Amino acid sequence: MIKKRYLISFDINNMRKLETDTLVIGSGVAGLRAAIEAVRYGKVLIVTKDRLQEGNTFRAQGGIAVVMSQEDTYEKHIQDTLKVGNGLSNEKAVRILVEEGPERIRELIKWGANFDKKDGKISFTKEGGHSVRRIIHARGDATGEEVEKTLILRIQENDNISILEDTFAIDLVCKNGECFGVIVQLKDKGRMVILAKKTILATGGIGQVYRETTNSSVATGDGMAMAYRAGAELMDMEFVQFHPTTLYIAGASRALISEVVRGEGGLLRNRYGERFMEKYHKMGELAPRDVVSKGILQEMKETEDSHVYLDLTHLDPEFLEARFPNIMSTCASFGIDIKRRLIPVRPTAHYMIGGIKIDIWGKTNIQNLYACGEVACSGLHGANRLGSNSLLEGLVFGYRAGYHAGKEIKDQVVCVPDISNTFEHKYHLEELDIEDVRRSLNSLMWRDVGIERKEEGLLEAGQKIDFWCSYVMNREFPTREGLELQNMLTVAKLVQEAAWKRKESRGVHYRTDYPKKSAKWRKHISFLSTEVR
Repeated sequence: MIKKRYLISFDINNMRKLETDTLVIGSGVAGLRAAIEAVRYGKVLIVTKDRLQEGNTFRAQGGIAVVMSQEDTYEKHIQDTLKVGNGLSNEKAVRILVEEGPERIRELIKWGANFDKKDGKISFTKEGGHSVRRIIHARGDATGEEVEKTLILRIQENDNISILEDTFAIDLVCKNGECFGVIVQLKDKGRMVILAKKTILATGGIGQVYRETTNSSVATGDGMAMAYRAGAELMDMEFVQFHPTTLYIAGASRALISEVVRGEGGLLRNRYGERFMEKYHKMGELAPRDVVSKGILQEMKETEDSHVYLDLTHLDPEFLEARFPNIMSTCASFGIDIKRRLIPVRPTAHYMIGGIKIDIWGKTNIQNLYACGEVACSGLHGANRLGSNSLLEGLVFGYRAGYHAGKEIKDQVVCVPDISNTFEHKYHLEELDIEDVRRSLNSLMWRDVGIERKEEGLLEAGQKIDFWCSYVMNREFPTREGLELQNMLTVAKLVQEAAWKRKESRGVHYRTDYPKKSAKWRKHISFLSTEVR
């Protein structure tokens, strides 16, 4: 059984309280879009543990996959998504994403978003796994930033949306399968309870569980861990997507090199200057992400190197300057002129496909609790996410969660449940080096629950995580760092357990001891805690 940390000690009757109609936890594309829709039906409060713009959305480079070009059709996008999903995609969710996507983009444009154009029309590019050019982008490689800024401006125009930054959501307030809000810790101001008619989790992914990741520092799995503790069902936790190409400079944080770079003609080469991807897939550099990641990993092994190279030197210099200004600037900061030199790259943890199980309206199995974006799992992506479907997912399912939650609050009152939890916790914080445990967890997950997995490593990882849980989970931390560590251990254990259970290779989940896909595993793995409030 997965070890949960003890619930925090609190007496809800004696805590400071704040009330709202709809509470949104998280400030990425999904949370912001949910807030914009929910505010049509009542007051909304957005809680985010850092600054409003600190998250994965703001960093997203590539673009948004959407059917808006004359050569494209809904069915083409649907089939591309289902094919990459390796037999596990929820087709109903896929159709909703594809068919409602264009309207969500037209809304963004109406609100001021500026997508790149050519000859007065929106320009499209192509990524791995897509059969046509359908990726729209903004300011070259700053699509996420443009989307985030547009949504934030829309929110700031509405007096019925309030924002609490630097506010850490610790635990959901739930009783008898119903959610009433959340207990939060405000920076330097202690704890309080936020009561809400509806709560929407939009807290993002788990990238910080791994040693190397493209994710923001806030991506520590908080929403998934909170939901699991409260009794929500989680699904597909074994499916962690690794981005094939992140800048690899020893000692530096990993910077994303968008998949669109390969879509625009970038070539992968090994240390000897040889192209290699056609050995692993007929689509070469434009193969699905899991195939490219595994191909790069295999090439690194065969050439005994720590990375491979991305070659853009054959592309027009003026095109590179206009199309990839941020990537060019990032590489230049390390002395790499992408017009003349190859870019050292390797795969890195990027996107969490699994998460809190939701229906097509974002509803979880807990009454009044919704989820959307990367924290949620509708089954849309199956076993592998098609590139550039994530921002669209945030827009479409953020809208749907906000709409459904908003419509449901009519005639509902904010309830104050009769809940009081008191536990004896072990503090002794001086005996625990939080950062050391975190680094150890990062290395373990990278080594044994990363791109390649096998029985021995997965079992060892499970034992070590259990050991760390045995002395970390029974403490009540007063700091964000300690609370994040507990959440990271929780989601790491769920990923490890699911990866051990799935004895096949499918999509982003690759078992060297079970290298083939198995028909009997065309099913989902779910977790539902029995230790609920």
